Amino acid sequence: MRKRISLLAACGVVAALGLAATPAHAADPVFTLAGPAEVGLRPHPGQNVAPQKTSVEFRLVNDTASAFDRQSTFTIDLSGLKGIADVALAKQQGSDCALTEAAVTCKRPALWKGETTVVDLDLSAAKDSKAGATADLTVTGKAEGATFKTATTKVRVGGPDLVLERADLKAEQKPGDKQPLSIVFANEGTESVQGVVLEMRTTHGIDLVEQYDNCSYSEDPNEGRPWNTGWSTVQCLLEGEYKPGTVYGVDGPLTLKAAPHAFADGLTYAVYAGGDQPKAGKTSKKPTGGKKLAVRERAAKASAQSVDLDPWNNLQEFDFRTKNSADLVAWPVALAGGAGETVKADFGFRNNGPAWVAYLRSGESVARTDIVIPAGTKVTKVPAGCHGVNADGTTREQTLGAPRYFCSTGHVVGEREKFTYPFELKIEQVVANAAGSVSVGQWTPEGTKGQPWDPNHANDKASVVISAKDGGATPSPTATATASPTSSASASATATATSGATANGGLAATGSSAGTLALGGAVLVAAGGGLVLAFRRKSGTHA
Repeated sequence: MRKRISLLAACGVVAALGLAATPAHAADPVFTLAGPAEVGLRPHPGQNVAPQKTSVEFRLVNDTASAFDRQSTFTIDLSGLKGIADVALAKQQGSDCALTEAAVTCKRPALWKGETTVVDLDLSAAKDSKAGATADLTVTGKAEGATFKTATTKVRVGGPDLVLERADLKAEQKPGDKQPLSIVFANEGTESVQGVVLEMRTTHGIDLVEQYDNCSYSEDPNEGRPWNTGWSTVQCLLEGEYKPGTVYGVDGPLTLKAAPHAFADGLTYAVYAGGDQPKAGKTSKKPTGGKKLAVRERAAKASAQSVDLDPWNNLQEFDFRTKNSADLVAWPVALAGGAGETVKADFGFRNNGPAWVAYLRSGESVARTDIVIPAGTKVTKVPAGCHGVNADGTTREQTLGAPRYFCSTGHVVGEREKFTYPFELKIEQVVANAAGSVSVGQWTPEGTKGQPWDPNHANDKASVVISAKDGGATPSPTATATASPTSSASASATATATSGATANGGLAATGSSAGTLALGGAVLVAAGGGLVLAFRRKSGTHA
C-alpha cells in the first residue's frame, strides 16, 4: 500500500525545522524549500510481503512579488539513506528530475509565484534495515541571483501506527433518534504512543449528548458563517501508554442524537498521537462535571481492519440521512414610484424549516431564486450571486437591465434562515398593473421547480407589483397560490439588506451561507415521503 504525506502546511514545517540559508544580496529573492518534519517507514518487507512505499513531497514556496525567470537546480543527498531506505522517483514525477545512487537532481527553468512541487519520492525500508534506524533527507537549491532556504526531513524505520475501527452506525434516522458511537482503535506500529487524542466532528444536525472533563468542545470559528452551518468539534485527551499490537476501546458512553432540524449530516472521528491532533478552536470550552472519558484494553480479535504505518487510517467518516422536510417560502414585494424614480427592492425567500438543508458532498447550490422584473422598470443594481437572463431563461451578456434574474444560495440553507437579494430598479414608465414574480426552488434549465423535500409548493412563488405613487391605491402583493398565514411576508421599496453579499450568492440574514463542508458529492431527493441522500457528480452549471 502506498501512502502520501501532505505538505500544504509547508511554511509552518519549515519554520519548525529552524532552516538555515546562505546570506542573500539585498536584491536577491529568497525562496523557501519545504518538506515534512518526519516520515515513518513500515519495516521490511511490510504486511503484503512487498515493501510498502511512502510518498514524500518536497515543495518550493515563492512568496515574492513576481516569478523568477532563471534556471534553478535542486539536489537531495541520498548518501545517509544507504542501508536504511530505498528511493525511487514517484510515477507522476516528470523528466526534469534524475536519480542516481548518490543523489536526486531536479532542474526548473523558472519559479512561479506560490507553491510548486520540486520532487516526489517513493521511500521504502531497505532489506536489512533495523526498526528505529533514522537518516536525514535534505533538499538544497541553487540559482544565479537567488537564495534558497533548505529543508530537512527525518526518515525513520518503524514507529507507532494508530488504526481506527469503523463504528456500526445507522444512516437512516428520524429527528430525536439516538445511537451509540463505539470507538475502538489499535496501535499496529512498532513503537508505543504516549497519550492519544480522540477527535469527533459533527455537522449542525448531529449532537453529542455526553460531556467529559478531559474533552474540549468548540464550534467552527470561521468568520462569515451563520451559526448553523459549521462543524462542532470535540477533542478528548486519553492519557496513558498505548503499546504496539494492542487494541483499545473507549470506556464510557458516547451518544449521537439527531436534532429536530437534522437532514443530511456528517460525522468524522479520528485518533491521533498526543500533540499531532489538529489545532482546537479558539473558543473551545471544557466542562467541569466530574466525569472523564476512559480507555480499556480489548481483545485482539476486535482489531481494526487496516494495518500499516499510515496517518490516513486513524480517521473514519459517516453520512446520516434524516427523515425531515424544509419549507422554502418566497415573499411578495410591492413598490410604488413615479417615472424616472429609482426604488430599492429586497427579493428573496426564507426557510420555514424544520430542517436545515446542506449539499455537503457536492457543494451545489441548495436553491435558486427566479426573479421576473415588472414591465416599465430597469434594473440598475444587482447583488452578488445573481445574474441576468433573457425572459425565457437563456443566457445573456449584460447583467444590468435584464428582464429576469437567477440568484443562488450556496450549498447551505439553515433552518429559519432568510435569503435577501437587494436590487435597485429605475421606473422608466409606469405601466398599469405591471407585475413580476419571485420563485424559489430546484434548478432547472428554464428556471425553477419545487424541491422534492419541500412539503408545500403553493408558497414557492409570490408576486412583485409596481404601481404609480400617486395613481390611487396600491394593490396588495400576494402569493400566486394559496399559502398558510405564516407563508408570506411583506417588503417595501425602502427595505435594505441586513448584511453584505455572501461569497456564494445571497444575503443571509444570519450571515453568509458559504463554507465548505468536507464530505464530498451528495444531494437530497424524496423517497417515501421523507428525505434520502443521493450521490451525483457536481454540475458546475447550477450557479
